[in-house]
Amino acid sequence: MRTYHCLPLFIWTYILHTVDTIPLQEKSSSYSPSQRIVSLTKDDGKTLRRTKRGWMWNQFFLLEEYTGTDTQYVGKLHTDQDKGDGNLKYILTGDGAGSLFVIDENTGDIHAAKKLDREEKSLYILRAKAIDRKTGRQVEPESEFIIKIHDINDNEPKFTKDLYTASVPEMSGVGTSVIQVTATDADDANYGNSAKVVYSILQGQPYFSVDPESGIIKTALPDMSRENREQYQVVIQAKDMGGQMGGLSGTTTVNITLTDVNNNPPRFPQSTYQFSSPESAPLGTHLGRIKANDPDMGENAEMQYSIAEGDGADMFDVITDKDTQEGIITVKQNLDFEKKMLYTLRVDASNTHPDPRFLHLGPFKDTAVIKISVEDTDEPPVFSRHSYLIEVDEDVKEGSIIGQVTAYDPDAMNNLIKYSVDRNTDMDRIFSIHSENGSIFTLKPLDRESSPWHNITVTATEINNPKQSSHIPVFIRILDINDHAPEFAMYYETFVCENAKPGQLIQTVSVMDKDDPPRGHKFFFEPVPEFPLNPNFTIVDNKDNTAGIMTRKDGYSRNKMSTYLLPILIFDNDYPIQSSTGTLTIRVCACDNQGNMQSCNAEALVLSAGLSTGAVIAILLCVLILLILVVLFAALKRQRKKEPLIISKDDVRDNIVTYNDEGGGEEDTQAFDIGTLRNPEAREDSKLRRDVMPETIFQIRRTVPLWENIDVQDFIHRRLKENDSDPSAPPYDSLATYAYEGNDSIADSLSSLESLTADCNQDYDYLSDWGPRFKKLADMYGGDDSDRD
Repeated sequence: MRTYHCLPLFIWTYILHTVDTIPLQEKSSSYSPSQRIVSLTKDDGKTLRRTKRGWMWNQFFLLEEYTGTDTQYVGKLHTDQDKGDGNLKYILTGDGAGSLFVIDENTGDIHAAKKLDREEKSLYILRAKAIDRKTGRQVEPESEFIIKIHDINDNEPKFTKDLYTASVPEMSGVGTSVIQVTATDADDANYGNSAKVVYSILQGQPYFSVDPESGIIKTALPDMSRENREQYQVVIQAKDMGGQMGGLSGTTTVNITLTDVNNNPPRFPQSTYQFSSPESAPLGTHLGRIKANDPDMGENAEMQYSIAEGDGADMFDVITDKDTQEGIITVKQNLDFEKKMLYTLRVDASNTHPDPRFLHLGPFKDTAVIKISVEDTDEPPVFSRHSYLIEVDEDVKEGSIIGQVTAYDPDAMNNLIKYSVDRNTDMDRIFSIHSENGSIFTLKPLDRESSPWHNITVTATEINNPKQSSHIPVFIRILDINDHAPEFAMYYETFVCENAKPGQLIQTVSVMDKDDPPRGHKFFFEPVPEFPLNPNFTIVDNKDNTAGIMTRKDGYSRNKMSTYLLPILIFDNDYPIQSSTGTLTIRVCACDNQGNMQSCNAEALVLSAGLSTGAVIAILLCVLILLILVVLFAALKRQRKKEPLIISKDDVRDNIVTYNDEGGGEEDTQAFDIGTLRNPEAREDSKLRRDVMPETIFQIRRTVPLWENIDVQDFIHRRLKENDSDPSAPPYDSLATYAYEGNDSIADSLSSLESLTADCNQDYDYLSDWGPRFKKLADMYGGDDSDRD
């Protein structure tokens, strides 16, 4: 909105000054009337001449934005040299001369040819001179003057921004600064009140106010709530002329937002929540979500959930979802429907960032009641322990009960349970378990030395629902029993020098025992009872589980005895006492004076017996020749070709010599003679093989008559043995098949096929006396009811 005003009266003033023409540098700062030339005479006869000032001015004033129809009169230039006869000519130069400002060259009147704007140019500097038209000489020196444009109120105030954006915290007190707006006026601030701006509020009351001089916007109401209203639009006006009527004005818009503060506590929308969970829910299972409402925003609305109290505080937990600000109820411990079916919790929701300024409004938290019901599910059996440890002696008898596991059905139905051993953990089937009472017993002998521990898994399964099962580890420790005799720890190569002296130590022996007695090993060494006193060596028990072998006589001779065998009785001190006899082989060797062995080999012994080296070589050659002859004879026997007498495949024989041939089935009676099997009373005659040439070097055997033997199994085993031991059997694979039904059964034929030809009904009551295996037949054929059926 713009308002224009024009002054009704324009005052034009100008001041004419006179200046001295000679010298030009001398100017007067005061206003003086025109003076005539004054002549002065001195003693020296010289005359001083002074020229009268012609004309002079300071400045002209002109109002801007002239709206009249005629040109605006600025002022008049005049010199006292102008006699009014038109001989003088006035000339104007400088800023805007000729375009903005024009001069009447005859009268010296100056006019403004155009409308001027002070905001564009407020000062014009021009120069004026008067010349004689006839001579063209300046009658007055050129003089400079100023035209100053006076300001009028033609510009309204303008704000630095068309739209301002600001914010202020909610619940702020009255007079809280929000933002400062600024407006500027292009008019001259030094001339009148055209540029004096005053601020006022046009829109936004009664919530906000503005300082009229500074433009600072402030809150005008206390405790404004963002939750009730968040956005406000305020219109501010800036008016010049000090706000008086007739002044120009401008407006701007300020958008003010109330920012959030934590002045609202969380509140649950309902006081009670109900959830349910199966008793088999794993730990950490999410049962449900609860959420308290907080009208605040951002971190002011962040909250934390916690369990305050209740009978399920140790069974459940609540965690906070930071993204949704919800509380998640989770399972903390295993539930049991049979123990407790309903839990009640009190859950608190509290702000994590409370504002101390608003704590007086009350506690920033809320409480809700959570009820959780436990649902019954079919649970697997539960063992009385998490694991079992059973200790058993290794000499326990097979079938002995070594321990027991117990499990129960936690459900109200209390279903029956059966036990079993996971065979993947007992591949050797050493243990088993009674399916009803869970007693574990052995199936095989135990040996601690081979396996001191057995780790098996026992499974308990509900009989009515086999899918419900539980597993438990059972650790079986095998306790040691003194069932192993001590023995030499290693093989000892012992020698004695021929020149040995009595009491000389020739060997120290130690023993080992696979058993592991709780008090440690203790071994004793003694001569065997059969030889309590050895004339050659003495056994000395060192009492540290070792024994020393001492010489007992002076000197030994390899000619008389090259090797001595010394039996030693070794026994332990555990119960029952275990003992063994270890035989120590002692060779007699030749030694030097220091006792170092020199020779114990066979060559030395042979030479000492009187045999020469040539004799020994001859004996070895004879033995070698004999071995070569035996090998050659065996090779010739194997390479001898056996020509078959019968080549046809229709040959009847007991052996199958052709591979990849499929038999003819039961109707094929040409492959071999099975008459013998069908009639075991037939005498066995020794028959020669018909597929190879008979050999005279083998004695023809006659098989043992079997007609007295009615045991077909024994008959078959004997025939197999005969074929395996027959040296004339071919070297290729053979198959001998024997199938014999045996003699008639004392029960006669059980077939009912022949009963159709009988003239009268048969009596099958005797089938009931044959036992449970014939109960089905007795039910089918016995009694009148079966006949009717």
